Amino acid sequence: MTQPPTSFILVCKEDCQTCTQIEPVFAELAATDVPLAIYSQDNPAFPNLPNVIHDATLEKSFRLDIEIVPTLIKMVNGREQSRIIGWNKSQWRTLTNMPQLGESMPIHRPGCGAKNVEPSIAEELALRFGDTKLTARKIEITAVEDEMEACFNRGWTDGLPVVPPTAVRVYRMLQGTTRGPDEIVGIIPPNNVPCTVEKVAINAVLAGCKPEYMPVVLATVEAACLDEFCMHGLIATTYFSSPVVIVNGPIVHKIGMNSGLNALGQGNRANATIGRALQLIIRNVGGGRPGGVDRATLGNPGKYTFCFAEDEVGSPWESLGVERGFDASVSTITLFAGDGVQAIMDQLSREPESLAKTFATSLRTVAHAKLAMAADAILVISPEHSRVFREAGWSKAQLREAIMSHLQLDGAQIVRGANGIAEGVPQQFESAIIPKFRPDGLHIVHAGGTAGLFSAIIGGWVASGPVGSTVVTVAVKN
Repeated sequence: MTQPPTSFILVCKEDCQTCTQIEPVFAELAATDVPLAIYSQDNPAFPNLPNVIHDATLEKSFRLDIEIVPTLIKMVNGREQSRIIGWNKSQWRTLTNMPQLGESMPIHRPGCGAKNVEPSIAEELALRFGDTKLTARKIEITAVEDEMEACFNRGWTDGLPVVPPTAVRVYRMLQGTTRGPDEIVGIIPPNNVPCTVEKVAINAVLAGCKPEYMPVVLATVEAACLDEFCMHGLIATTYFSSPVVIVNGPIVHKIGMNSGLNALGQGNRANATIGRALQLIIRNVGGGRPGGVDRATLGNPGKYTFCFAEDEVGSPWESLGVERGFDASVSTITLFAGDGVQAIMDQLSREPESLAKTFATSLRTVAHAKLAMAADAILVISPEHSRVFREAGWSKAQLREAIMSHLQLDGAQIVRGANGIAEGVPQQFESAIIPKFRPDGLHIVHAGGTAGLFSAIIGGWVASGPVGSTVVTVAVKN
């Protein structure tokens, strides 16, 4: 019976002490009748043997998935049967069936990291020879052009510096998701341009995201493209509003988001860059630029980025994600068309009824104290304020009901012209009692530092509701 043909592949590099030490072993292998292919990663003259193949491009090393040198691979019928990494005298002898191989060599020596797995090189090779193919148009800049200024000059920024989206950086960002680069995430308004995962990755790089943020960024894009969120209208409005991203679930801790001290402020990379990535996608993919379709009279700082996580661990209530129908084990993002932060200070209320009235009084001014059923709102309650409700045993539903009961407005006081103010609801509501918010227009989340009797209101777009924008929540997928 004919034995199947056997051959060996050896991958090594001169810049490896183990490889140079066992170079005589390579010569012993080459002296046999068994075919041996030697690939040198760094020097075509090493080892000093005939027919050494210089793997200058490292393509062979990449395709063989070499991680350590030396690596000896046994091939049978052209297929890999087994491999050994580093030098182990007993294992090499068994694999090669050469009982005397390397007699003068030490018993064991660890190998070295292969050249093809060095961080920057590995990503270049994956781009060149791997399955991931980037299709976005490449922009070449001249050697004398500053890459940061190039991004400004081409209109890719929000006015702040961005990270230039090189191919390697985009590839690295794509490793944060299992979704294919060519998958369509959504149709981005206002120009209704299909947005692929690759385009999301490009803008995530620009925004300064880490690869592990990609699932959250993708979810925000999916949510923004839902009809009920009305992203096109939100871009075009002259009002202040823009997307506010609220993150719930295990992903919050996994990627290190801030739900505590200064949660609505600066300083946390995930919070800052996830919201920024969405804004850049709307700008760079959809064409929603200030002065163009974006016609905001004043805008608000949240149009750079507005993203934070809910403090679920310290909350006395179910999370926003759970309240909106998802299991606590599911990570979600909720998108709200909101504007800036309105402060609430109450350092004296120790009873839930009193604090609920404070919240209601402050919420009355959302958009305008004489407007009702126009803008939704998010009430962000801090730990010191939430403790009042925790100690009283109040549920979130109970708190919302109490607040809403104090926001039943007398039509005679809020119609146009009442109290000498032209703004207000139409005259036809003069004899009515009108709720400040739609039945599902007040959302409550828990966040903030543990010191400070302060909470906050994020007012909504004055086109809140089915004819404008409603809050949307989607699950975060890998």
